[in-house]
Amino acid sequence: MRRHADVWLFLLVAFAASWLIALPVWLGAAPLGAAAFQILGILIMFTPSLGVLAVWLTRRRGTTARRWARATGLTFGPRRGRTVALLAAALLGVPLLVAVALLVSAAVGVVRLDVAGLSLYRAQLAAVLDQVPLDPKVLYVVQVVQAVLLAPILNAIPALGEEWGWRGWLLPRLLGDPAVSPPAAGEPGTVEPGAVEPGAVEPGAVEPGTGEWRPARVWPALVLSGVIWGLWHAPLTLKGYNYPALGAWAAVLFVGFCVIFGALLGWVRLRSRSVWPAVAAHASVNATTGLALLLGDAADPPNPALAGISGIVGWVLLAAVVLVVYRLRPVAVPR
Repeated sequence: MRRHADVWLFLLVAFAASWLIALPVWLGAAPLGAAAFQILGILIMFTPSLGVLAVWLTRRRGTTARRWARATGLTFGPRRGRTVALLAAALLGVPLLVAVALLVSAAVGVVRLDVAGLSLYRAQLAAVLDQVPLDPKVLYVVQVVQAVLLAPILNAIPALGEEWGWRGWLLPRLLGDPAVSPPAAGEPGTVEPGAVEPGAVEPGAVEPGTGEWRPARVWPALVLSGVIWGLWHAPLTLKGYNYPALGAWAAVLFVGFCVIFGALLGWVRLRSRSVWPAVAAHASVNATTGLALLLGDAADPPNPALAGISGIVGWVLLAAVVLVVYRLRPVAVPR
């Protein structure tokens, strides 16, 4: 238990803060879909970062801010070119995956599309606007462009609030990365508060090839971090968030999505030694998932538990991508 005190502290802060912020939701002051609900959801996204700060301030007091930033992926990593390439791949690849997931969902019959009439999109507009300023088809194209190019930039701030916690600190910690794991008292490498270990290698600046590909450690860490990430959403998903028709069962289903998508986010984090590609992918999926489903037919609305990137069809697609990238470009476990 003492060996993992930093993990328990991180989880306590992240989970307790998220439930505290979500209290208005459970007290009926911020129902699902209301503007207040959306605001609270954004605030909750910063709670994993509070957990990282709590660990740094209490368990890693001898680590400077610069070294902690490197260790937790806030820099662009030892190979900036690779990080920039993965950042671009995340920004362009995630919308592509969202589109493919929708097309596959239509192909297997779990969603009926109305691309020509945009009936579901028109219904959504009518529910929130008295008068639509543009032709719905033009407006939808504008929103797609914004979702792909602009929204990820805006979403990156709250997405960083999550990713600094889940992929920036927790995943490397579960893998035993010494840059984020507190040394035991008396062991070589122990740093007293306020001191810097002489000759220490910059945490997070692990050169490619200094780690090794150990699936027996990588996959359990990916699954565990994904389960934790999914359960952390419970203050909102127990109210049906993301899968309204399922009610509280939405919390269970969303864990599955978090494990699979989290594995992809974990790959870009470990591959780049930077959290920013994961931030970009997270921000992009938040921006595009719901908009894609609005291409459905209003007479037979899509079931998000089955269709789209966050539905079962999307899980299969994401799982295939995860297996391919880990096979073609394995990631090293820091040591």
